[in-house]
Order: sequence, then structure tokens, then C-alpha cells
Amino acid sequence: MEQAERDQERKPRGAQKKPRKVSARYLENAALHYLKRYAATVSQLKRVLVRRVDRSIRVHGGERTEALKWVDELVEKLVRNGLINDSAYAGMKAHSLRASGRSSRVIAQKLKMKGVSAEVVQQKVAEATAEVSEDDAALIWARKKRLGPYRKDTSTRKDNRQRDLAALARAGFSFGVAKKIIDSEPE
Repeated sequence: MEQAERDQERKPRGAQKKPRKVSARYLENAALHYLKRYAATVSQLKRVLVRRVDRSIRVHGGERTEALKWVDELVEKLVRNGLINDSAYAGMKAHSLRASGRSSRVIAQKLKMKGVSAEVVQQKVAEATAEVSEDDAALIWARKKRLGPYRKDTSTRKDNRQRDLAALARAGFSFGVAKKIIDSEPE
């Protein structure tokens, strides 16, 4: 076969393949495959499965309410079997974000965006803060972003003080914590 013929047979870039017809078995396989690759919350997995349902119904037609019932039943089964655990996910995510220097505000916001309940968010942020304090997290963030005492050129430190304070504020730290870190001496 010549190159020109092969080029004509290929699908254009960005063209998606036709989705499969949705069924309970198909949704279960899709969910298990997704959970093998990613840690997820209940609401994240539901969003992924509902997107698949909607795409399939657009192409093949079918009853959306029945498919959504399958999604709900599947998610309940996965929670029962321990394959999805919002509390464990939130604990892992809060711990890793805190260790990377994220503020309590940012951690809470990210967990809420993932669909974790407010009570679990509050509990897991408190646990992460018990391990790494807000000051220590701000210090980690300042070191990573080379702010304040961690600037390469210490002679420009005074000139960039406001900019560094603003960077810590955007990262979710309070003014008091930011001021303390930026005005501290290098270790």
C-alpha cells in the first residue's frame, strides 16, 4: 500500500472513536479501569461515568435515567467493597499537599473541588496541620519558590519584599505567616 492510501485511511487528528453502547457491565469495567489508574472520590468517579453515559447516549440513544441508576448502584457497590473511600483519599491528598508546602486554605479548596464532604475536609486538614504546621508549610513553599530568605541574590531581597508577601498570600497563607517567613533570616 502506498503512503497516500494509508494517509487517506487514517482518521484525522483529534477525531474520537465511536463510544460503546452503555450497559451495566460496560460501566463496571470502565470504573474499575479508571480506579486502577487514579485515586478518586465518589463524585469524581460519578462525573467520569456520567460523561461516558452521555457520550454513548448521544451516539447510540437509550434511556439516560436507567443508565444513571446503573451508575449509582455501581458506585454504592464500589464503596461497599472499599474500592472508593473519600476519607482515605482526603487523608492521602491532604498529607501530600501539606508536605509540598500548601496552605490549609488551598488544601481545603482542592478537597472540596474533588467532592469530599466538609466534615471530612475539616478533619483531614486538621490532621495534616498536626503533622506539618502552617509556618513550616509556608517555609517549604518559600524555599521551593525561592522567596524571601531563599532568594538566590540576597541583595534584591528588600526590593522584592512586597512581591514575595503577595506570592505567599496567593498561596493561601495569612499575612502574619507570610510576613514572619519573608522577614526571617536564611537557615
